[in-house]
Amino acid sequence: MKTTLYQLAILSVLWTVSMLAYADDVVVVVHPSNPLTEISVEDVKKIYLGKKKFFPRGTKVIPGDQPKETQSHKFFYGGIIGKSEAKLKLYWPRLIFTGKATPPKIIGLDQAVKEWVAEEPQAMGYIMRTEADDTVKILDLK
Repeated sequence: MKTTLYQLAILSVLWTVSMLAYADDVVVVVHPSNPLTEISVEDVKKIYLGKKKFFPRGTKVIPGDQPKETQSHKFFYGGIIGKSEAKLKLYWPRLIFTGKATPPKIIGLDQAVKEWVAEEPQAMGYIMRTEADDTVKILDLK
């Protein structure tokens, strides 16, 4: 029994480390007119977990998501949010049932998220760094 728990602990640590290694490959983006240049990882977590509905400066935020099968989704949730898909499956039903929060709307793949963020001033999304261009603003995570 101790061996199994030890193995699970090691696998958990390895999964976390591997996701953190790729977290730099995914970036949080907002509309170019958004005055923010940086945001705390804690604020991003709260926004994407339905605990916060406003940017740090007080304007409403609309988080956009990607399908769970994408690399961007895996890197973002594993490396930045710190939740696996299994944990998310347990997390959202309770909040939805109680009416406390709803999950971010799935917009599409990187290109669709980038286009949506470029058109929606209140939007926040995440895409692979290689997909970012001047139609969106990358926020520095602190």
